[in-house]
Amino acid sequence: MKRIPFTKMHGCGNDYIYVNAMQHPIDKPQATAIAWSDRHKGIGSDGLVLIDRSPVPEADYAMRIFNADGSEARMCGNASRCIGKYLYEKALTGKTEIRLLTLSGIKTLQLHLADGKVESVTVDMGEPVLKDESLFVGSRCAGKGTFVSMGNPHYVIFTDNVDQVGETGRILEHYPAFPQRCNIEFARIESPVTIRTRVWERGSGITQACGTGACATAVAACLTERAGRTSNIVMDGGTLHIEWRESDNHVYMTGPAAFVFDGEAYAP
Repeated sequence: MKRIPFTKMHGCGNDYIYVNAMQHPIDKPQATAIAWSDRHKGIGSDGLVLIDRSPVPEADYAMRIFNADGSEARMCGNASRCIGKYLYEKALTGKTEIRLLTLSGIKTLQLHLADGKVESVTVDMGEPVLKDESLFVGSRCAGKGTFVSMGNPHYVIFTDNVDQVGETGRILEHYPAFPQRCNIEFARIESPVTIRTRVWERGSGITQACGTGACATAVAACLTERAGRTSNIVMDGGTLHIEWRESDNHVYMTGPAAFVFDGEAYAP
């Protein structure tokens, strides 16, 4: 085993372990994600994020993300914001606009600075992919939801009981309608521009926040005429500002990113 330097960061409480894979490649990222994410025996996180060189000239850097169960995700909005802060504040780039290659395509990060630090990041999340259907769990209706893909799949259910996230989210993640499993959001409209949301992330369970989930919730609220094209999504760990622009049909997410600590750990 070898010791790998890492940085723990979070976006609205959605915490991941970040590794500069350009300098410290990890041979077994799935096993490393499982070991390091363990909150009792490891570092503790929602997963592992590898920052690497882009294999294509259209992007500046590349991201791979592995959930706490070792499964690889296609995209993570909170992680992408943290990568922007990581790259700039660790002097790996001087750019304030960064093109990041993910498994769901290239995302553009716009860094917003204050006193030379990255205060927040806006991510162009691209166009949502939509499908609408109802789900039933046993004989009990889980509620009619809206399927929105933001590079990874989300099923958004509007309900007064957002705290069912643990019980119902666990079931719906593995529901037969979602052969690749699904992220599940439970959302409650608080005002025309404020939506309270709790999320069950596939592969990680309940998380403090989910960037793509916030985007999916805002899109679903607009589609069902519960909100307009701009929403503040209030999650357990903080609030994300989402705009679904009519001009290009892209979803733009703005929110904070924060360092927690640096360290070293043995990779399996």
